[in-house]
Amino acid sequence: MSEPVAVTGMGLLTPAGTGYEAMWDCLCRGRSTAAPDPALKGMPVDFSCQVPGFDAASVKTIAWRTNRFIQMAVVAARMAMADAALAPNCFDQQRVGVVMGVGAASMEHWPGETEKLLQGRLRAISPLSLPRSIPNMAAGEIALDLGVTGPNLVVSTACASGATALGVAKDLLAADRCDVVLAGGAESPRASEMVALCFSRMSVLSRRCEDPLRASRPFDADRDGFVLGEGAAVMVLEKAAHARARTAAVRAWLSGYGASADAHHPTTPDPQGKGATAAIGAALTEAGLRHDDVDHINAHGSSTDFNDLYEAATLSRVFEHPPPVTANKGSLGHGIGAAGAIEAACSVLTLQHQLIPPVANFSRPDPRIDLDIVAGVPRPHQVEAVLSNSFGFGGQNAALVFTRA
Repeated sequence: MSEPVAVTGMGLLTPAGTGYEAMWDCLCRGRSTAAPDPALKGMPVDFSCQVPGFDAASVKTIAWRTNRFIQMAVVAARMAMADAALAPNCFDQQRVGVVMGVGAASMEHWPGETEKLLQGRLRAISPLSLPRSIPNMAAGEIALDLGVTGPNLVVSTACASGATALGVAKDLLAADRCDVVLAGGAESPRASEMVALCFSRMSVLSRRCEDPLRASRPFDADRDGFVLGEGAAVMVLEKAAHARARTAAVRAWLSGYGASADAHHPTTPDPQGKGATAAIGAALTEAGLRHDDVDHINAHGSSTDFNDLYEAATLSRVFEHPPPVTANKGSLGHGIGAAGAIEAACSVLTLQHQLIPPVANFSRPDPRIDLDIVAGVPRPHQVEAVLSNSFGFGGQNAALVFTRA
């Protein structure tokens, strides 16, 4: 068991809007944010969950040299710092780290640059093509923007990246390398036609083009894939003593983190759930909790047929009586590298509100899934500990345990 770390601030940009209030309201209403996406016009799947009204002018000093995922990361980090009431004179810049999760290299500008290459116009290729798209720049630009000079890195564990980043940040604090870490995830897969097309070719996207609002259906019997989303979520994590010293308001405690690899298949999880089970067990052990201490599970819930079955079976094996389950991708789509961090933020809000949001579009239970799925309306529930699961290609698993402040 290691000391929990304090969550003292959160900044979010999600398809529900700007800020955690907008996301919480959307989730509690069980509303999907999927809609036709002009950026995907002509693609086999032409709808997504988009962050509404995001204007790069809010980061105009870097907009010319950065891609959308970086811009959203910087804005979310600013919001998190403000929410934590961390002013520049309140901390030692060298003791503040940044860890972000990004699931893939952004390729939104690469088609145009590749066309120049194929045309032989080599000197026309932008020197910004690389630094605007490589994953590490999400963390690098946050440091530049906020002037923090501690450990600075990006982790990439596919769809588990945002959750992994929070766990790595917890480890940095436990190792006394930092007093504060800004951690989370950022991604905009729907901004790149190539990324969207690749997911489509893998047959993991829902094809309900005639009714996008009903497309993403985690654990529902009629699920047929996920909807691409986007967004950024950043948490301010602090050592308990540092938070106490500045009398910071603590939203929740990040008490446990577990990570594992399936070592089974490039894209399909181990059907026995050994890796996911190991990650969940490690997170609970670090938190000093037993399985029956978990009051709620925020599931990965990708809305693909096999993965939802796999996750449900794993939870049924791990927990004698699984607690109530929700899955945020029904409302927000799949934010890939951002998803785990966004869902972690929802877990914190569940602890604060003592309310579990429903799974959007869950209307017909799958007889193969024996879980208590929260559906229809939010469920009031006494919640002291939440397990938040994230699983990614490569068999990479991350489990987080948040406890009530």
